[in-house]
Amino acid sequence: MQTRLRHFNEEAIAEAARLILAGEPVAVPTETVYGLAADATNADAVARIYAAKGRPSFNPLIVHVADLKAAERIGEFSAVAQALAAEHWPGPLTLVVPLAPHAGIASIVTAGLPTIGIRVPAHPVTQALLRAVDRPLAAPSANASGSISPTRASHVLRSLGGRIPMIIDAGPTERGIESTIIAATGGALRLLRPGPIEIEAEQASQAQIEAPGQMASHYAPSKPLRLDATAAASGEYLIGFGQVSGDANLSESGDLIEAAARLFDLLHEADCSSATRIAVAPVPYRGLGIAINDRLRRAASG
Repeated sequence: MQTRLRHFNEEAIAEAARLILAGEPVAVPTETVYGLAADATNADAVARIYAAKGRPSFNPLIVHVADLKAAERIGEFSAVAQALAAEHWPGPLTLVVPLAPHAGIASIVTAGLPTIGIRVPAHPVTQALLRAVDRPLAAPSANASGSISPTRASHVLRSLGGRIPMIIDAGPTERGIESTIIAATGGALRLLRPGPIEIEAEQASQAQIEAPGQMASHYAPSKPLRLDATAAASGEYLIGFGQVSGDANLSESGDLIEAAARLFDLLHEADCSSATRIAVAPVPYRGLGIAINDRLRRAASG
């Protein structure tokens, strides 16, 4: 299969919409990372996401919709969930809620669970595509399963080129790290995956996969990854942070927002380098650093 790279414009959205309505997946940018979008009501289309990514079938997918009204057609929102949606949507928050009766979502999307993860993205490309197809889109990150998440179209092409028909290129993503995932299924809120939005919630058990990003090994480069490195060992590409310099730096000023935006970009850069191993400097466990360390820990497990 030839993968076409198209810059964002009306014609690209129209072509992507035709492909999605025909049951094909298309890579599109969101404000977090690039996603691989397909019609969430079409089981065959969603299966093509799994096939392209090589994704385990027990790992559920996030469904993207245009607004809260569309979300309430496929999920059951408590008052707490509605309040979170009103405060943070559109934006990098995924809410896991009970699946609504007659939602019309293919069961492969939820991996057989009675819940569904829903997000309203803020990116104009994804919003334009959602309105063009007028149906919910399942859209995990547009990379081979378990590998480094893509923050540029070139990352998608490197990982999935020849496996998908089209990528819409709108430049690098703004946030650079996947959405926060909160389970609002009754009782206390549970944090399933830390991300750009900080919400007070209980830490969820990892015993059952309820959402993307919960697998022990995830976001992994092809080379061994060492964490909390203050200097490079022989053969290592060092990604620095703050005063720990290296071959590249997440943020020389120690800005966690900048570090999150550059994280996957620099992991891709290190993975493509001539070094045989990768090392990453310590990142503080506070604020957005919690999400950064979550991604790094899972990447190192690979």
